[in-house]
Amino acid sequence: MDEIQVQGTSVPALGLGTWQLTGQTCRETVEAALEMGYRHVDTAQAYGNERQVGLGMEAAAVDREDVFLTTKLDGSNRDERSVRRSTRESLNKLGTDYLDLLLIHWPNTPWMASLSETLGAMNNLVEEGLVRHIGVSNFSPSLLDEARELSAAPILTDQVQYHPYWDQRKLLDYCRIHDVLLTAYSPLARGGVLDDPALVQIGNKYAKSPAQVALRWLLQQDGVAAIPKASSRDHLEANMAVFDFELTDAEMERIRDPSKIKTGVQFVRSQLPF
Repeated sequence: MDEIQVQGTSVPALGLGTWQLTGQTCRETVEAALEMGYRHVDTAQAYGNERQVGLGMEAAAVDREDVFLTTKLDGSNRDERSVRRSTRESLNKLGTDYLDLLLIHWPNTPWMASLSETLGAMNNLVEEGLVRHIGVSNFSPSLLDEARELSAAPILTDQVQYHPYWDQRKLLDYCRIHDVLLTAYSPLARGGVLDDPALVQIGNKYAKSPAQVALRWLLQQDGVAAIPKASSRDHLEANMAVFDFELTDAEMERIRDPSKIKTGVQFVRSQLPF
């Protein structure tokens, strides 16, 4: 599987997102994904599935050192004490001695601890070896810039929603300039890409599905990783089968300029809590 080099670190370009995966399904999905060849797994304290993710990793015949594992701090865990306590709880649930990447899940709000305090606590975890890299999620370019200024440890990634209906060119330009990885969640627009006429047409050319074309579009962009969620073996395998074809420049631009109706529909979907 392709890897992206960022700040001297190799990150698998394609990962497994686990949002909304719970219980036995989550455990079995993680195990199956790793046995298929996935080496990048993403979870979060807010997902409530860290223990199941850990059990899936334990069941798979894959060395821990070969897996790039990410979790994220819940909004209630932003002060120094809570960052330390909750990260140790995450490590225990995941059954690991360290995290490859710890993210701030959403920007701190005024009633939370300051961004400086949160990042300072995360930096301490890096110094102690409990966390190898830190990053942020859902940060705008200006907030990402602030985080980079406040943190002694480099900000490895900004994990954001990114797909053909959600333009992230401004953020991606910033990330490329400063050697920050952009990690795309909801890369299939919560299923919105599946009936897109342009993606269907392009996919027919390569014998690929619209979802595979959308993933290829993301991963073909320099400095972009993607973490689609999947629970079935067929979808896990299909998501991996995106490295054997290449879109033309014209196709990349066509996908970048989607229907305004589709974009509007996806905006509404993104605001729903399900």
